[in-house]
Amino acid sequence: MLLILQLFLAVFAIGSAIYISGDLRLYVPLVSLVFMFIVGRMDRSRSEKTNARKTYLRSEMDKLHEKDSSAEKEGDFFTIESLLWPKNEILFIEVIHSVFKEFGFKVSTGIKNPLVDRVIIIPHSQKTFGVQILMCEGEAEINHPKVRKALQFQKEKNGEERTLIIAGTHIHLPLSEREKVNHLSRGLMDFLLQHHITLMTSHHLYHLWQRGKKGEVNIHEVFDKIHSQSGGLVQLKDL
Repeated sequence: MLLILQLFLAVFAIGSAIYISGDLRLYVPLVSLVFMFIVGRMDRSRSEKTNARKTYLRSEMDKLHEKDSSAEKEGDFFTIESLLWPKNEILFIEVIHSVFKEFGFKVSTGIKNPLVDRVIIIPHSQKTFGVQILMCEGEAEINHPKVRKALQFQKEKNGEERTLIIAGTHIHLPLSEREKVNHLSRGLMDFLLQHHITLMTSHHLYHLWQRGKKGEVNIHEVFDKIHSQSGGLVQLKDL
């Protein structure tokens, strides 16, 4: 898009030099060239950020797959990027779906229950999560519409069902910075505890996925413990 804008400005500058007379013949092309320079700097800055993110993701994949095939690495690149820096909610939901499928959970869409995005069953049990998946540029807030849908599911759920919110928070921050910030408001924390709803951030899910692939944790046992929690924010150190 920025390249097209630069091309338009170049054509406009040349056209102005040819067809405009008087002082404007000098000023209009000059202004166009200045804008071309600014747009070029913006495009370079965006490319540098993209390359920095790709470098980080490649280093994470090297830690996960020292001997794996390039095809698996490319798949993990997509998973990591979509979990930590999701581009849209649909893609975010699908990659979370695939993470749970990868570890053998039974996952279904919310067709049977439109109050949740996914229904997840722990293998070899009837323990079920109704999962709402949401994205936030900052911390998760109580006024997010999906929080209210999660509450409605909580009120209508059966005995073995639990309500789980997976929230992508601070989605523009580097992973290292996310350990230093709050991921949900005080009001939302009180709400979760009051209504026995559990919330996990996507960057915590990422860490579980990473450790599960290395065989350091049993993901099924982790979610069995989450299923028994009375609500609130999932803390990995407690698992």
